[in-house]
Amino acid sequence: MIWPFLRVLAVFTAAPLFSSKAFPLRARIGLAFFIAFAAQPSLQGQPIISISGPEAMGAVAQQVGIGLAIGFTVRLVFAAVELAGEVVGFQMGLGFASFFNPALNTQSSAVARFFGQMATFLFVVMNGHLMVLMAVIKSFDKFPVNQNFLEAIGQMKIYDFGTDLFASGLWIALPMVGMLLFANLALGIVSRVAPQMNIFAIGFPVTLTVGMVGIAATLPMLDQPFMTLMERAIDIFAGK
Repeated sequence: MIWPFLRVLAVFTAAPLFSSKAFPLRARIGLAFFIAFAAQPSLQGQPIISISGPEAMGAVAQQVGIGLAIGFTVRLVFAAVELAGEVVGFQMGLGFASFFNPALNTQSSAVARFFGQMATFLFVVMNGHLMVLMAVIKSFDKFPVNQNFLEAIGQMKIYDFGTDLFASGLWIALPMVGMLLFANLALGIVSRVAPQMNIFAIGFPVTLTVGMVGIAATLPMLDQPFMTLMERAIDIFAGK
């Protein structure tokens, strides 16, 4: 049972929500042990590797590596949504409104943090945490316990999923960027037609209002791209 425990604990170390500082370390370890214990009957047929044998270090590296890979892949889904928020915030003129994010120890804009919080809510409401746990258990069928850590990483091809990060983020932000582009185009025409109008005085309120309306209009549709990205991330480890 030590190998499933290590893999689940590694997922809890890297996956969003599970790795939150609000999640106590002792509770994290206890939950990982409980999940590994409950999943033990469904993991029959796995190779038996002694924890005191020469193959133990390779098995430990594989379990920790695969667990961290699962958590990192789920984190990429959140990063795509936050990237969309960064793009929208920059177009709205709120790129300067950045705050320190204690969860990631980085600076992020207000709109990106808002999109990140929405992604967290969707993750819980759409049972994303259960999908992650299912991916951990199913990963033992696709990546059984052995010492072939580099081979497992090669089969995952996480870099292919990572390349879609920017495309997915821009696709989520595309409707709001289009609305803001149209608003800026209209402001440009107004500034040419009425040069006496102070476009700098009205430009920011207009783009801010259009951005808020765009976020309110497109936010109910955020669940579809988020769920699609989650399913693609889970299929890397749970798919056949």
